[in-house]
Amino acid sequence: MLWTFQGIKAQNTIKMDNQTEVAAITAAIENYYFKGIYEGDEKLLGSIFHPGTLLFGDVKGEPYFKTIDLYLEGVKNRQSPKDSGKPFKGEILNIKVVNSIAVAELNLKMYDFNYRDFLSFHKINGKWLIVNKMLTDLSE
Repeated sequence: MLWTFQGIKAQNTIKMDNQTEVAAITAAIENYYFKGIYEGDEKLLGSIFHPGTLLFGDVKGEPYFKTIDLYLEGVKNRQSPKDSGKPFKGEILNIKVVNSIAVAELNLKMYDFNYRDFLSFHKINGKWLIVNKMLTDLSE
């Protein structure tokens, strides 16, 4: 059987308006997620999370699971990276947007850890919110 692909073009999966959405997610990550973690500001950090968000992953090879409330309580009660004097660097590696959902891959160096985060976003009432966080510790 012969297949002919004449006149068929690959579809561009990135819509022009996705650039606007990627920019909005980037701003949210930088202004709420990274800044909230760095400063230990659980209210600022919490404003980017949906109330039902769950966090899963592993830290130092041990399973990690928290509700968003437990996570934010931990942020509130620990010494912030800003106050610790240790290096802090948040980096956005990739953002993929499809309609009203998105996934961001981040690298976050803080304290003595090097985390890889995968954040799932959903655009709710015009605002990009994190609805799930997965993380792993890359430190050796």
